[in-house]
Amino acid sequence: MKEGDIKEKKVVYPACHTYSTLNSLGPQTKTVWIVFHGIGYLSRYFLKYFKELPQEENYIIAPQAPSKYYLNDSYTHVGASWLTKENTMSELKNIMGFLDQILANESPLKNCRINILGFSQGVSIALRWVCHSRLKCDKLILYAGGIPNELKPEDTAFLLGETEISLVFGKQDAFLTVERMVAEEKKIEHLFGGQVRRVGFEGGHEMRPEVLNQFIN
Repeated sequence: MKEGDIKEKKVVYPACHTYSTLNSLGPQTKTVWIVFHGIGYLSRYFLKYFKELPQEENYIIAPQAPSKYYLNDSYTHVGASWLTKENTMSELKNIMGFLDQILANESPLKNCRINILGFSQGVSIALRWVCHSRLKCDKLILYAGGIPNELKPEDTAFLLGETEISLVFGKQDAFLTVERMVAEEKKIEHLFGGQVRRVGFEGGHEMRPEVLNQFIN
């Protein structure tokens, strides 16, 4: 090795990450939601969008994206990101292990319907994790986010005929250009065929609690 050469190495170590919950898991719980926030959120603040759901019937789990950062130069507000283009697959493996452990920690969830929702950047994490874990869910809600490029029809085949899959988008979403729409529709058709419900609303790139009412069982 030449003097001054830079090498990137890797270590494996125990880690601790957090997640937030809303309401309680009990005998009257009908639906468990596992929800993935977008870039810039913290999980505990993301849960505010789910407070209008009937409390006794809905238990919401919000994993926290591990990469936190300050949102502005005042260093007062903190947000988080799931992934970047750096070491994406290695970081994704860590996240999958983290999410698997949340599911183990919250089990048993039997006798409850399971809804998975991803918003914005959280869509790619939600869909990757469902495919990784082969988690049978009742509803998969892909809200204002992109479909991962690496997924193949064999990854999503177990969902077809079993899961209600919905694509939610704001009709004035600045990120939803014509080119982006065409590209995402091709991926959706490739993975799910015609088994996707489209839910459009008047608004931009934003969570709308009233939209969630459409997915109450």
